[in-house]
Amino acid sequence: MSIWWSLHLRREAASVPLARRLLLGTMETAGVDPDISYDLSVALSEACANAVEHGGGQGSGEASAAYRVTAYLDGEKCRIEVADSGPGFPTRRGGCAYAAPQAALTDESGRGLCLIEQLADHVHFRNRPGHGAVVSFDKILKWREDALLKVS
Repeated sequence: MSIWWSLHLRREAASVPLARRLLLGTMETAGVDPDISYDLSVALSEACANAVEHGGGQGSGEASAAYRVTAYLDGEKCRIEVADSGPGFPTRRGGCAYAAPQAALTDESGRGLCLIEQLADHVHFRNRPGHGAVVSFDKILKWREDALLKVS
């Protein structure tokens, strides 16, 4: 069984817990193990917080005031994608987009992308054509014994 949803959210701090609660509710209903759900919800919160803080475009148009979250629960895997309209990730040699260097332990910010990498099984950072960054990550799901949508 597959479940997917997509949200178009304003770049406001209040949108972060909204996305997180929707993901947690979906996983609870599907019967995903609570530890897996928690890891993915923290990773999603970090990705959304980055989109809120850094995801605005140069103009004041509608696209720069919003970002998109899409979640797929498909078989034994969950994939989440957060896309914004900001300047994108810095480009490394060879044209690859990647996250900023790891933050120091005393820094108050800058650890979100590293945290996503620790919580998910696979993470991809890329820039969209034009402007914008996309963070996508996935994790193999574990199911509760009483899960209604458990993959056989």
